[in-house]
Amino acid sequence: MTISPWTIIGFVGQGLFFSRFLVQWLASERQGRSTVPVAFWWFSIVGGLITFVYAAGNHDLPIALGQSVGMLVYVRNLMLLRKHTEEPVD
Repeated sequence: MTISPWTIIGFVGQGLFFSRFLVQWLASERQGRSTVPVAFWWFSIVGGLITFVYAAGNHDLPIALGQSVGMLVYVRNLMLLRKHTEEPVD
């Protein structure tokens, strides 16, 4: 299997793009709640799924992998938002 320079560039770009979510995710985990509004995560999930389908249809591994990993972050932040809103207020 030969990996083209474009594939390497794609993986680097996806890694950098994912890093911004990783920073946000770690900040949310430290605070125990999502630091971004819920609409952002729903748009991320829908956009990510559509982009994943596009990437899979075009056999674009860097994009498909980046979107699938990103999905974990999006769902986790929705879980943190839900947990935070369900906590009783003193």
